[in-house]
Amino acid sequence: MTIYTAMPLELVLDGLGNEPGPFVETTVKGMTVQLVPVAPGVGRIVRLLTAPLDSYLKPEFAPGQLIGYLPQDAQNGTLPPASSPSDFAGYLV
Repeated sequence: MTIYTAMPLELVLDGLGNEPGPFVETTVKGMTVQLVPVAPGVGRIVRLLTAPLDSYLKPEFAPGQLIGYLPQDAQNGTLPPASSPSDFAGYLV
């Protein structure tokens, strides 16, 4: 591959070896989504992995939107220590 640029090569290739952040795959409203955790129970949508076709057109599921989700332990029926179901009352599931 040949790159023609007036910029220094160090600036062009800066960050090439960096891996993207930790992703979380979870189920929200019956859809499997890939998220980047922002805060406990809140994630930024990276992409929809499995969803009905009309979900791809909804702006609330567009990449970059913030969405609440339950931790994987809570989805399996067990809650993390020192948590109660009322802690997760506002999450979308």
